[in-house]
Amino acid sequence: MTVADQTPGEPRKMRTSVKGPLMFSAFFAVLAFVAVLIFASGGSARAPRFDLAFTGAGIAFIVSLVVAAMLSMSHKENADHLGQGSGVNLSSKRPHGGSTGPDLPDETETPDAGR
Repeated sequence: MTVADQTPGEPRKMRTSVKGPLMFSAFFAVLAFVAVLIFASGGSARAPRFDLAFTGAGIAFIVSLVVAAMLSMSHKENADHLGQGSGVNLSSKRPHGGSTGPDLPDETETPDAGR
């Protein structure tokens, strides 16, 4: 579903909405604010460094918002035909269509077949 397919007044999915990346970025901004406020002051005897804390929160907010936006823009749904069939080789002895090559032994000729 693209942005052009959406109808007005209908809530968007979390992937196409703005709320997801903003909440993600706000969380990291608050985390950076608290961490910088605690560690930049250098102990409880000194005054807290709010200037550095706001700077760190702003940088964390912008960087995480750009990363979240780039990840959401690069998302692409898988094609329908990729979900069909088993998708795996269930036999490792015959990996390509079931034929054994000239230098590969047949299944019954393995040295530990009778054990």
